[in-house]
Amino acid sequence: MKVIKVETQEQGAQVAFELVREKLEAGGQVLGLATGSTPIALYQAMVTSNDDFSDVTTINLDEYIGLSASHEQSYHYFMDQHLFKHKAFKQHFLPNGLADDLEVETSRYNQILDQYPIDLQVLGLGQNGHIGFNEPGTAFSSQTHVVNLTESTIQANARFFENNQHVPRQAISMGIASIMSAKTIVLMAYGVEKAAAVKGMVEGPVTETCPASILQEHADVVVIVDHQAASQLST
Repeated sequence: MKVIKVETQEQGAQVAFELVREKLEAGGQVLGLATGSTPIALYQAMVTSNDDFSDVTTINLDEYIGLSASHEQSYHYFMDQHLFKHKAFKQHFLPNGLADDLEVETSRYNQILDQYPIDLQVLGLGQNGHIGFNEPGTAFSSQTHVVNLTESTIQANARFFENNQHVPRQAISMGIASIMSAKTIVLMAYGVEKAAAVKGMVEGPVTETCPASILQEHADVVVIVDHQAASQLST
């Protein structure tokens, strides 16, 4: 695990973009993508670049159950707004949050991951060490699965919806084993509120109580953090 410390989120995004570019120039064709505020600056760097992504396949980590692709809070919509409508890609894969049979949908997504092995996976990091929607206690062996969102996640998301009843209670997420199958992983974390999770991920024991700690066992992980997020690291 390589830790790179940066001054700003914009600087971190540029470092991440160079890693993406290097992977694609070396022949990589599949990117695993994340949502949330952390990767937005990376996607902006991709959008403003002159790079051609028309041969690149993207596979997203997760999607809310119950939201259509056109819903403003869906991850389909997020990716369209921040990347896909600005740059041409070969194809996109995201979980279908409106699937009639969720077991069939998770199986379909696992088959996609088998067919298109991810060359580089972009990750953020939750304050409790979660990656994707894999909360503490998720089995390291998990593949794509249906997740019951924690009450704290539901409450945090409530501000984006008209009322609490409209907030999704479940999501489809790549599992931890799915994430670990990527050839290279680039994780970004910023702010003092992520410091404890960064320490657990980098220096703590490998334990399912801190899902990101499993990344210590991956052969090619780059962690990009600002000085606040790195403030609890010993070095």
